[in-house]
Amino acid sequence: MNPPPLILASTSPYRRQLLARLGLPFATANPAVDETMLPDESPEDAALRLSQAKARAVAATHPDALIIGSDQVACLDGLVFGKPLTHPNAVRQLQAMRGRQVNFFTGICLLHAPSGRAHCRGVPTLVTFRDLSDAEIERYLQLEQPYNCAGSARSEGLGIALIARIDGPDPNALIGLPLIALCDLLRRENVSPLQP
Repeated sequence: MNPPPLILASTSPYRRQLLARLGLPFATANPAVDETMLPDESPEDAALRLSQAKARAVAATHPDALIIGSDQVACLDGLVFGKPLTHPNAVRQLQAMRGRQVNFFTGICLLHAPSGRAHCRGVPTLVTFRDLSDAEIERYLQLEQPYNCAGSARSEGLGIALIARIDGPDPNALIGLPLIALCDLLRRENVSPLQP
């Protein structure tokens, strides 16, 4: 029996590039989910809730698919850093994070749409930022313009120059799609990139 089609509930080119590494055929779909955190919601809970919400949103138009949803929330001293969207917000985020350790929580959900069965996992990553000058922050933002990236830093690009250390179980999680966890979740649905 053939597995259901695989859909990535994301328009992120970075998530698409990561998933392509597994060599599995897949399509993408825009989940169009409101990413606003709920009152008193922890970053971990928000990342998990939003990853599942994205997968379920796409299930409405792909009821026969296996759907991958993922979301990331950055947190420092209880303060959440989402997508900055503007240059001034990105400057404030990076100034607050310089020389500090920031928790990035990446949620991933694999939804078997035909049955409604959802497998979800949270993957933490602790990122230590360099003690950057205001000029370095401005130069980075001019070159990278990471305004649609949680925490204003793209580790898969020039943002790696902002970072002194990364600690976590999956280096892909910081980019937005924890492939190690995803492979485990796919196996639960009898899908593996290593199957002949």
